Amino acid sequence: MDDLLAPVRQFLHCETPDAWIEMARDPAQLPTLLIDHANCENKAALTAHSLVRRYCLPKGKRHLLPKLEFYRELDAIPEKAEILGKRTMGETDRTVFEELSRNPLLFPMVRLIQEELHHFEQVLELMAARDIPYGPVTASRYARNLMQHVRTHEPATIVDKLIIGAYIEARSCERFAKLAPHLDEELGRFYVSLLRSEARHYQDYLALAEQYAGEDISERVAFFGQVEAELIRSPDPQFRFHSGLPVRSDSC
Repeated sequence: MDDLLAPVRQFLHCETPDAWIEMARDPAQLPTLLIDHANCENKAALTAHSLVRRYCLPKGKRHLLPKLEFYRELDAIPEKAEILGKRTMGETDRTVFEELSRNPLLFPMVRLIQEELHHFEQVLELMAARDIPYGPVTASRYARNLMQHVRTHEPATIVDKLIIGAYIEARSCERFAKLAPHLDEELGRFYVSLLRSEARHYQDYLALAEQYAGEDISERVAFFGQVEAELIRSPDPQFRFHSGLPVRSDSC
């Protein structure tokens, strides 16, 4: 586990504060933790899906891509032809498939979509076993504040979005690892089981950002690292999976 986590910890600019762990291990906070975790997995799939739709095909051809529900029906990660729903394409659409198959964003994002949806279902199962209903909770400030810094011209926009994706996945990985020893055995095992995929997701996002930029992105990565660390270390009135330093007087 140390070998797996070392690059993640090096990438992040700070560790999760102990105060957040203390809050997260409180049994009274477990419903909020799990509901928000489920929401995060679903949002991660939606984000990857939106990147595929936005960047893998021209606007006029995006309707040919499968909708998010398509990925829920797959039992395992298939070949690209299946992923793209090629079985629904006629001969006139073969050029669309060729465009997609050449896009570097496609396969990492499709794999991420499938894994995040699977994790979402796993969290729902854990919640059901604990009689925790899946209900609405307000979103944390975390992703919203990171996205405020995205540049508005291409390829800078997608580079920034991919860097943000890398930080979100890396932080998830770090928190799973830190929190697992403080939870019950079943939940702790589950969080440990997520580490490998979350670590790979952050690396995929970062590699794609470098590829799309076509130049050194270290300054931009460092910039978002500083923004992300400030969100993690600063007081946060909401307790969520990616929230900052808990403010106990108004944490729910």
